[in-house]
Amino acid sequence: SYTNRLLSTVSTLDCSRYITHRIMPRQKLIKLALILTIITLTYNFAEGLISVFFGISDDTLVLLGFGVDSFVEMISAFGILHMVLRMQKSQVDTPDEFEKNALRITGTAFYLLTLGLVVGVGVNFYTGEEPDTTLVGIIVSSASILTMWFLMRAKLNVGRKLNSAAIIADANCTKTCFYLSFILLASSLFYEFTGIGWVDNVGSLGIAWFAFTEGREAFEKARTGNLSCGCEGECH
Repeated sequence: SYTNRLLSTVSTLDCSRYITHRIMPRQKLIKLALILTIITLTYNFAEGLISVFFGISDDTLVLLGFGVDSFVEMISAFGILHMVLRMQKSQVDTPDEFEKNALRITGTAFYLLTLGLVVGVGVNFYTGEEPDTTLVGIIVSSASILTMWFLMRAKLNVGRKLNSAAIIADANCTKTCFYLSFILLASSLFYEFTGIGWVDNVGSLGIAWFAFTEGREAFEKARTGNLSCGCEGECH
């Protein structure tokens, strides 16, 4: 009858609106995740350039190590970018071969950074080398704390709404950069106001420790395919 056909049409329209309502937010959230990943890559690149340049020119090992860490983080971020692009087609919970290779390269780079920092600290202690100034370290770390806090909260929010273990893990692991920034800030402030040279070396060893744990986690993720940080919600 006409009434039954009308009810059927209304029901179909309601169903279409429901499907659209369910699909569109997911695509928008994935687009937001993509934007956040691009912001992460861009910021880490700029941060790395500034930190490495002034780390070398001002003879501050902790700032140099922080800058190299930013470049290594970019390798991992490229893996996340690839993963987010895959999410546009289907749900992603495990890394593919490209992402596993990115994790292995990231892990190797972190181990090399750890070795380089430990050797650098040894050389500094032997030669008595001290930074000219750590003012840039104060500025870079302050900017990084604000940026990483924003990225961490935004990624966590998107990951929870998408119910994506990959993005939630990425948000949790952003805490590493957040905490590294505090190490850089503390050592830079302390040296700038006291002039005690070994503080820069202590900060460098702190970054070396985090680099080592990041390298270990990267290889573990590549081996198991588990995207979560080693300590999950309390990563680093």
